[in-house]
Formats: sequence, structure tokens, C-alpha cells
Amino acid sequence: MLHERSACSRGKGAGIAILALAVLATVLPSPADAAGGTLDRIKEAGRINLGYRVDARPFAFKDESGKPAGYSVALCQKVADQVKADLGIATLAVEWVPVTVDDRFRAVQEGKIDLLCGADSATLARRKDVSFSIPTFPGGIGAIVRSDASFRLKEVLAQQKPSRPFWRGSPAQLLEQQTFSVLKGTTSEAWLAGRIDKLQIAAKVAPVESYETGIRRVLDRSTNVFFGDRAILVDTWRRSASAADLQVLDRRFTDEALALALARGDEEFRLAVDRTLSRYFISDAFRETFTKSFGTMTDPVRTFFQLSALPE
Repeated sequence: MLHERSACSRGKGAGIAILALAVLATVLPSPADAAGGTLDRIKEAGRINLGYRVDARPFAFKDESGKPAGYSVALCQKVADQVKADLGIATLAVEWVPVTVDDRFRAVQEGKIDLLCGADSATLARRKDVSFSIPTFPGGIGAIVRSDASFRLKEVLAQQKPSRPFWRGSPAQLLEQQTFSVLKGTTSEAWLAGRIDKLQIAAKVAPVESYETGIRRVLDRSTNVFFGDRAILVDTWRRSASAADLQVLDRRFTDEALALALARGDEEFRLAVDRTLSRYFISDAFRETFTKSFGTMTDPVRTFFQLSALPE
């Protein structure tokens, strides 16, 4: 069970530090693909288009009044404010564009949005299509099960040494009897496929369109384990009316640095984004933004942001 409010309180200091450095090392400049950059277009139009997921709370979602809200939304708003100041324009309209898991990166590629404000892991595969800012959050894959799920299943998922012998087969055989769910089009889906292939098991996978659907499947027992971004799973679990019937496992299966996505080849805009984030991450105001979404910032997480922030 979870005992702390922070969604990343169990992060390991060394692992998080290495993760931040590794991602920074892979975020290399790419040649400009087109004349006239994003900043020029923003200045000419007097508008910046920010894409956001409506179903990725606490990173991005619609609040009770229907307005964009969340951690990544706050970061993007900070970028928009700084772009306005840097361009020296009196007004800058902020157009919030809803995107989905299916079309979010395509919206960046096609120029429909200038910056993607969601819960997206920066991966080499994705960098073929879009670029990324410096890391914005130490994410990773987590899992949620029913509270009354098999004790053996929980042991296997937690990679704990079995407390008693498996009388009815090996852990692999136990996993083959399960139905797993993941959100379509995410790193969780790719990771699960890779794990199933490595273990050479025939487990059933039922992809879902939303976290709410995944949670419902766990509750009605049509899915045994739902894998997804752990921070989102924790937030969804806390808000669920059936929280007592659910359990988010303590284990984080992967370490993935999340980042804001933007068009490839526009180093001036990317520099503006990274400069804004770097300065913000070392400010007292940022700690308040983080705490609002995830709870108290632990020392390992503070180290992550110190390493993510680029020096002047």
C-alpha cells in the first residue's frame, strides 16, 4: 500500500541522478528543418498553441470549470509567460489545444501545437519524430491491482522472494494465467510486450483507451494488473470511490524521464523552453508547483531537478 503522498517518494537518489544525466546526454541538437522558427511565428500571430492531454492527471487535465490544469500545464504556462517577455510583445494569446494519446505527437509534427504539455517519456524512438525539452519529471511504470488480488501475484510483481513454495507451478506459469492492461500508444504498452516476449509467456493483454477504463477493468476483475505511469495511477487511485478495493504496488518497474515535446530542428525555441525550465526548477516557486501535484519533494527528486536544470 502507499504510505506517502508523494508519487515519487520511493525513488532512489542514485538511480534518479543517473536517469537525468542520461536523458540530458541524449537530447542533442538537430539541424533546422525549415526557415522561420516557432518564435517568429508566435510573434507574428500573437499566439502560442499549447497541446495538453485531458486525461493525464496530475500532469494535464481539465479541471471542474473545464480549464486546462496540472503540473505540465503549469510548466507550459510558465514557458508562454517567458516567451512573451523575451519577444517584448504587449499581449500573447495562449491557445490550449486538447490532444489524445493517438494524435499528440502528430499535432507537434504538423505544427498544430508549439509545445506538448503532457506526461510523455523522452525516448530515442520518439525523437525520430519530435524533440524534447530537458527532463521535467522522474517518471516510471507502475502497476495497480485489486486489494484482494492473489498474494502470490503481488509477490511475483514485487520481485520478492516467495514466502512459500509454488505448489501449482512457477511464477511464469502464474503470470500466464493473468490478464494485463496498458494504455494504448504508451511506453507501458511497449515495455509490457517486451517483458512478455522475454519471459516467453502467453499472458493475455487487453489495451485500454484511458486510465479510468483500466481501473474499471481491475475492479470488475476482467483485468488482473493494469500497468501505467505510476504517478497517474496513484492520482487515479486516490480519487477513486473504490480506492479501498485497489492497491498501487510500491515497485516502479522502469525509470523514465518525462519531458515537453516540441518540433525537431528549432533550436531557438527549444533553447527558450529549456532556459525557462532550468531557471524555474531552481526557484522556490517551482517547489510549490511540484508540491501541489505530487506532495512533498524528496531529496532524490530535488537532485533530479538540480541535474535537469542547465547552467547559464
